[in-house]
Amino acid sequence: MAFVSKRVQGLPPYLFSVIDEKKKRLQEKGMDIIDLGIGAPDLPTPDFIVERLTKELANPLNFKYSGYAGCQEFREAVALFYKNHYQVDLDPDTEVLTLIGSKEGIAHIVPAMIDPGDVVLIPDPGYPVYHTAAYLSGGECVDLPLIPDQNYRPDYSKVSNQHKKQAMLMFLNYPGNPTAATVEINVLEEAVHFAKEHQIGIVHDSAYNLVTFDGYKAPSILQVPGAKEVAVEFGSLSKSFNMTGWRIGYVVGNRDIIRALSIVKSNTDTSQFLPIQKAAAEALKSDYTTVEQNNRIYHERREKVVEALRNIGIQVEKPRGSFFIWAPVPKGYSSQEFAEKVLEETGVIITPGNAFGRSGEGYFRIALTVPSARLTEAVERMKTLKLEVKSNVSDS
Repeated sequence: MAFVSKRVQGLPPYLFSVIDEKKKRLQEKGMDIIDLGIGAPDLPTPDFIVERLTKELANPLNFKYSGYAGCQEFREAVALFYKNHYQVDLDPDTEVLTLIGSKEGIAHIVPAMIDPGDVVLIPDPGYPVYHTAAYLSGGECVDLPLIPDQNYRPDYSKVSNQHKKQAMLMFLNYPGNPTAATVEINVLEEAVHFAKEHQIGIVHDSAYNLVTFDGYKAPSILQVPGAKEVAVEFGSLSKSFNMTGWRIGYVVGNRDIIRALSIVKSNTDTSQFLPIQKAAAEALKSDYTTVEQNNRIYHERREKVVEALRNIGIQVEKPRGSFFIWAPVPKGYSSQEFAEKVLEETGVIITPGNAFGRSGEGYFRIALTVPSARLTEAVERMKTLKLEVKSNVSDS
């Protein structure tokens, strides 16, 4: 007898857990695999953050439960970051909430904002967890198409009037995963205007806000006048401070949404381990030189991979944010076919674009999150790809 809900039975395995299983099987067969699939930073957490953690571990008072909203020091550090970086004022007591990583926040904010049957607008292509969280909460997932030739800005005209009326929540994500898309503040202004017009709450996932290049500075949606009336923004220390396994992030913005999320969280978790929160506060109060150092490394890797892809005939633009490369598959290949070809011929894992939604078909994603020597090896292997000249069905 299987004690499994129909909802869970209808949920496919998480994309990257499937990729990880395939990777293990190939490694057991002796294949040297270079994984450019999942975006988990290979760079170490800066020493000063680890030192703060070690110091806090020596204090037994830190072994008790955290407050449900997170510790005061961390929430004040988040507010200070927003003031210094975006010139946005936040009340750390009502407009900041600690998360156990932004992925946890995504999972919990959906049931805090919608009832079963409500519509959730989800970027297409987009991070798969948005769809999963909405599905598990009984929401109706509706694609919010992104326009490739306009740097993946939302196309609200493609959302039906009925869905605009039914929608309670809309996800946005810039710099984007998987597309690496970056936008200026006008795109976020348009989003706030749309949300106010149709009374839709916005969750802006800004996990890659500090991973930027070429002088670009990613805006916060809270810089838009009146954004707090409809929007919250997620942030994570995973990418900018190489703290993925630490599981620490935050949500800021609309106090009613944050209050609702805090009710869900207080009934399901007791925030993050206090020493981790205090070490994360140390990170946010730093001078950000380690973030700049990381970005220089990712910039070098970006240059290397873009050049390699162009050398084998794949034309790709240089992204200004995130540590992903989003590129078109060669003509005649599906996303899955090309990813399998790259793996079989070179031992390099890339992510097929169709894993990120229907509009991801025809693309693939590369993560710049392996040591430089291994990335160089992956690039050299990809240069050996033998790409066939294939015709699409529509061309025949």
